[in-house]
Amino acid sequence: MDLVLLTKAAIMGIVEGLTEFLPISSTGHLILAGSLLGFTSEKAKVFDIAIQTGAIFAIILFYWRRLVDTAARLAGDGQSRRFVANVLIAFIPAVILGLLFGKAVKAHLFTPTVVATSFILGAFVILWAERRPASTARIHSVDDMSPVDAFKVGLIQCLALIPGVSRSGSTIIGGMLIGLSRSTATEFSFFLAIPTLIGAGAYSLYKERALLSVSDAPLFAVGLIFSFIFAWLCVRWLLRYVATHNFVPFAWYRIAFGIAVLITAHLGLVNWAD
Repeated sequence: MDLVLLTKAAIMGIVEGLTEFLPISSTGHLILAGSLLGFTSEKAKVFDIAIQTGAIFAIILFYWRRLVDTAARLAGDGQSRRFVANVLIAFIPAVILGLLFGKAVKAHLFTPTVVATSFILGAFVILWAERRPASTARIHSVDDMSPVDAFKVGLIQCLALIPGVSRSGSTIIGGMLIGLSRSTATEFSFFLAIPTLIGAGAYSLYKERALLSVSDAPLFAVGLIFSFIFAWLCVRWLLRYVATHNFVPFAWYRIAFGIAVLITAHLGLVNWAD
């Protein structure tokens, strides 16, 4: 395997791990990073989706005890069944819309310009959400969420089909807007990521299996490993961060980054490949 290609895979894994659970769009950053690295083939698009599984392994490891305890009590504990049901309810809308429109979205919206625009528009939503007083939060634990709350978060997650919107950003900020506390919205976003990203990765690998071969295993392995490591570090940091901080700095980052992409593209300073 080409060392340069493996280096690109490592960089893409780092980008995925650092951005997957922050409200700044991992898909958008992967599109931009791939454009800069010349990593934009059809196989690279499958790679981008597949390495999200590495980030999910970090979530599974981080919440291993909670997940095992929930599974063990599922048969006889109503709270555990409600928790699992809520995650599945929130998962369903993205499955339906992804299957219906995913191909069209990838064909027409996976471009640096769309990503940059989504960065900026999403930032203003974050700023608006953070202007609301914290006292408006009515739910302070994922165990207190109702099926209706979960379904609302699931509908909002569908906005993340547009690259640059951010799956984490849409579910966290959307959760806050419907009454979840910042920490509860963040934690539910983590749990919802497990079926969402594993499902997306498995479906993409199956659908595009003709593009792949055994020789691609080292490439995907490197991406998964780096994605896992940096996602683990990011999740640990983010849970501490949301306990005492808001998401306003991420909004300003999105605006600055989005404007930088648009300006460099317009002036021809960077050849952002569509």
